[in-house]
Amino acid sequence: MIKVQQQFVMSKYQGLYELIIPKDHFLRQLNDLVDFSFIYDELLNNYSVDMGRGAKDPIMLFKYLILKTTYELSDEDVVERTLYDMSFKYFLNLAPEEADLIHPSTLTKFRKLRLKDTNMLDLLIKKTVEIAIAKGVLASRTLIVDSTHTKARYNQKSAQEVLLERAKSLRKEIYAVNSEIKEKFPQKVTGDKIKDIIRYCQDLINVVEPTPELVIYEKIKERLNYLNEAIEDDLEQLALSKDEDARVGHKTADSSFFGYKTHIAMSEERIITGATITTGEKSDGKELQELIEKSQNTGMTVDEIIGDTAYSEKGNLEYAKENQIKLISKLNPIISCGSRTKEEEFQFNKDAGMFICPAGHIAIRKARQGKKNHNKNQVTTYYFDVNKCKCCSRGEGCYKEGCKSKTYSVSIKSDIHKDQMAFQETEYFKERARQRYMIEAKNSELKHQHGYDMALSSGLINMQMQGALTIFTVNIKRIIKLLTEQ
Repeated sequence: MIKVQQQFVMSKYQGLYELIIPKDHFLRQLNDLVDFSFIYDELLNNYSVDMGRGAKDPIMLFKYLILKTTYELSDEDVVERTLYDMSFKYFLNLAPEEADLIHPSTLTKFRKLRLKDTNMLDLLIKKTVEIAIAKGVLASRTLIVDSTHTKARYNQKSAQEVLLERAKSLRKEIYAVNSEIKEKFPQKVTGDKIKDIIRYCQDLINVVEPTPELVIYEKIKERLNYLNEAIEDDLEQLALSKDEDARVGHKTADSSFFGYKTHIAMSEERIITGATITTGEKSDGKELQELIEKSQNTGMTVDEIIGDTAYSEKGNLEYAKENQIKLISKLNPIISCGSRTKEEEFQFNKDAGMFICPAGHIAIRKARQGKKNHNKNQVTTYYFDVNKCKCCSRGEGCYKEGCKSKTYSVSIKSDIHKDQMAFQETEYFKERARQRYMIEAKNSELKHQHGYDMALSSGLINMQMQGALTIFTVNIKRIIKLLTEQ
């Protein structure tokens, strides 16, 4: 049963917060800036209002997740740190002397049961943009767009390999402190059965956890908590041996990753105004229209888009023209195509410079066909590995039995691109295109300061939750910085 209003904290030590939490502390500024009561409205349908025992305050649990994202902590560590970190207690609206905290498993249940079927990504971005507009720090009418990739938690390795690597990492930290304790460790498994490996990891945890002379070391404790959390929080996914939602994406023709893509729209004030999270093989350009509409739904007016060549495809140029939006995206002759007569699901990867088929296979080479200065447009033909096509599960309707090759051709020019070709030669276009660098810095911030280079859990839904919390935190930090500069 959910309580309809947040409880007030009554403590004779409440005044300590005024003394020990600086006014410029991030968590204090965050509390002052954001009214978290919107969490009640969003999660109301996932609780009963009149049956069952009182549930833990959803605002408090949501704030725990913000702390996890901001400080890159596990469930176990964020709860334990709350015991002694007064800034955490202040942010969570707890009394300074509070010692009866939640069990870490409560956060797992909150993520899986209470946050399900909620569009936290759009909700949290909209909230931050509304705050930015209300505070007068977002006035730009320009969006800068790009995507960043996140590797899947389990990559393409089996669950067995991942668990053994985590166990090995824990043992390595322990040996650096006390090598003699390895005599107490369970015997290493020699097979690859998932049940045996999980049992081995649990036996290892059972030896380390009750040994205080080991868990006092921060690195050992972190490795222990991550191994523990992986087993308890993701046991079902581990049994599947891989992240079922993750896909192979291509950064260049010769390099790839296994995971997800976050497509981002950002204002010139470096505030993220819209985002979509997809599997790794999706094309950047296909997400542009949704990013514009999401940004507009937050209350932002969009007059101009700045992006790389991935966004200059025909559909985006037509959409921009219809909505009177300037598209600062340089044409790539490979993707500046006219009408396509087949396989609309083939998508162009601008980093690799190749098309990718619906099954995720990348073309192995390309060739230009046709003559210049003729009425008929030249085309670029992409060649795929026919051996893969022969055994592909999606080959029906795409590959004809007995064919010695599989190709996909696109026109190099079409009439819709003529205006854009002239536009990109103007000084205005060239000057505005230079602003695209700002989103590269934002992608770097997400990855290097907030751990967004690696998924914290398995599945697209969990990746969307991670993205929502990370972008919310990054946006709030940016708004606070802009306010201090006023």
